[in-house]
Amino acid sequence: MKKKRTQKKPKKNETGLKKLAKITSQSLSSVYAGYKKNQKLKKLENARIEKISQKKELKQLEDQLKKDQEKLRLKEEEQKLRDRERKLKEEELTRKDESLTKKDEELRLKNEELRLKEKEIRKKSEELKLKEESQKRKDIDLKVREEEQKLKEQRERRRKFKEQKLKEEEEEKQKNIEAIKIKEWEEKFDQEQKLKEEKERIKEERLKLKELEDQKLKESEEQKIKEELASKLQSFDVDQNRKN
Repeated sequence: MKKKRTQKKPKKNETGLKKLAKITSQSLSSVYAGYKKNQKLKKLENARIEKISQKKELKQLEDQLKKDQEKLRLKEEEQKLRDRERKLKEEELTRKDESLTKKDEELRLKNEELRLKEKEIRKKSEELKLKEESQKRKDIDLKVREEEQKLKEQRERRRKFKEQKLKEEEEEKQKNIEAIKIKEWEEKFDQEQKLKEEKERIKEERLKLKELEDQKLKESEEQKIKEELASKLQSFDVDQNRKN
């Protein structure tokens, strides 16, 4: 901004004005000094009153501050107690957590041990089951073999019994055959003897019959010859007669 130029006043009134200004300046200075003094006194009084008031307020503030500090101290103590209790609780919780963690770890280890034991038990159970199944199969095989052996023995016994029976039957049959043969031979011998005797008897009878037949034949032939001779003679006679 441009500074305003001060206009120069005429020099005529410069002295009077200076005097007036001087007097006015002195009066004003005196008045201002008094005013300033009064103001200073007022300020001092006000400062004193304010100081007193401030002291009261300060005392009240101090009392209040003491009370607040006491309250704060009590609160701090209470807070300290709470913090201590909280710390103790936290420590207790930490111990409990550690204990729980330890127990959890122990439980985990026990569970792991139990799991391993269960796994081992399952494995042993499976092995035992496999052994039992194998033993069962062996028992079944043994039973089957025993049954087969029993059947085989039964068949063998039946075969032997049958063979023995057949042998006995064959022996009995042979005995019977021999007995029959002996009986037949005896009967045959008796028959032969009888036949022989019968033959002898028949032979004798035949001889007798033959003799009789021969005798009869001889007689018959003689008779026939006689008859033929008679017939011839008769025929001859008839022929002769016819010729004649």
